[in-house]
Amino acid sequence: MRLTVLTGYLLNCSIPQFAKFDRKNYFYPDAAKNYQITQYDKPSTANGYLDFEFNGGISRVRITRAHLEEDVGKNSHFERNSGVDFNRAGVPLLEIVSEPDITSAEMAYEYLNALKDILVYGGISDADMEKGMVRCDVNISVRPKGQKELGAKIEIKNMNSFSGVRRAVEYEVPRQIEVLTKGGKLIQSTRRWDDDAGITEEMRTKEHAHDYRYFPEPDLMPFEPTERWLADVSARVVELPLARKQRFMQQYQLPAGDAQTFVWDQRLGNYFEGIAKQSKNPKSVANWVINNLRAKLTEANETLAAQQSALGLEREDMNLLTPADLKFKPEAIAELVSLVEAKTISSSAAQKVFAEMFETGKAPGVIVQEKGLAQVSDAGAIEKFCDEAIAANPGPVADFKAGKGAALNFLKGQVMKLSKGKADPAAAGEILERKLKG
Repeated sequence: MRLTVLTGYLLNCSIPQFAKFDRKNYFYPDAAKNYQITQYDKPSTANGYLDFEFNGGISRVRITRAHLEEDVGKNSHFERNSGVDFNRAGVPLLEIVSEPDITSAEMAYEYLNALKDILVYGGISDADMEKGMVRCDVNISVRPKGQKELGAKIEIKNMNSFSGVRRAVEYEVPRQIEVLTKGGKLIQSTRRWDDDAGITEEMRTKEHAHDYRYFPEPDLMPFEPTERWLADVSARVVELPLARKQRFMQQYQLPAGDAQTFVWDQRLGNYFEGIAKQSKNPKSVANWVINNLRAKLTEANETLAAQQSALGLEREDMNLLTPADLKFKPEAIAELVSLVEAKTISSSAAQKVFAEMFETGKAPGVIVQEKGLAQVSDAGAIEKFCDEAIAANPGPVADFKAGKGAALNFLKGQVMKLSKGKADPAAAGEILERKLKG
């Protein structure tokens, strides 16, 4: 129940002071007791909403309720017979019901992904669809333009992925419209999505609403949370993905792409924020974390995964590196950024420093000193390298004087080579251009 109420808080739902469980009575092979324990008129949470990014803006889907019920068995239909798997029957299941605010297949896809992210962020579930942690059914209704009332509700089942939901909606909406435009009638029914064939097939019709004969579950007490209990649950509410992205963009001046990366990888985002708070240039910190640190972690983990796979370990059992396992302290990245911005080292030298940091855990300043990577900023010394480059490369010099600007980059590269990468590239470019145009 704690996770159910926490989900309610994450989805901006109200939490009633009284909730109860009910028996939903019906006969179907997956319900061995001929009833299902659920919540009917007094659910644990109700009347919420979910905001998410869609079509360049923020869309909102209202949440009718998030309630607790028991799962049922899994029906499997074959060519000449059917089977029922009761392994999951009776396991608590959190059902989230939305209002009919979704207007397209793409919107349904984005809504589901946003909902999944919230469940993962909030610690409600790992939301792994391959393991059956998330399942969804889609109710689709169409109506002529200008009509307020929705048409017949047709439920689509057997969707094993969010992309499958998108494909099912893309097929079903035109199918329903075609039936109506040809003078046909749509009847409330349940259809099955065949992902291989890319079509929906009718399973059963519901011309009349089922009378499930709900009545209070006699073996479970009503749920009446105390203020102290609710306060304890609400204390576990975390910052949601959309709010995190917007805050990172505003607080650290990150572009949307970088902020989204830190939303998708929560641990990497936490690691970045720990550094950004003590850095004068969070954007540069983000570049190093995303482009360099993440790449190094991925490379190291691929090696570790191959080694552990050879020992027979499954991916979920492997001991892989996370930002918390790094040899260097987080503030080392802030120090590295400062060294580059102060022109103490060049960008290319910074790459060497970072690689050494990753391997040894040494501080950037120590590595720069040990390996002699400090950038040469003395104008006289750089001018000497420029004179040598000009004297040794008469062809590119002539090309530049003939109007070929790209030749300057070649000469600058020669200066960097002569200085062993220590010359300030900007200063080298300015001195070369001055000498060649003089």
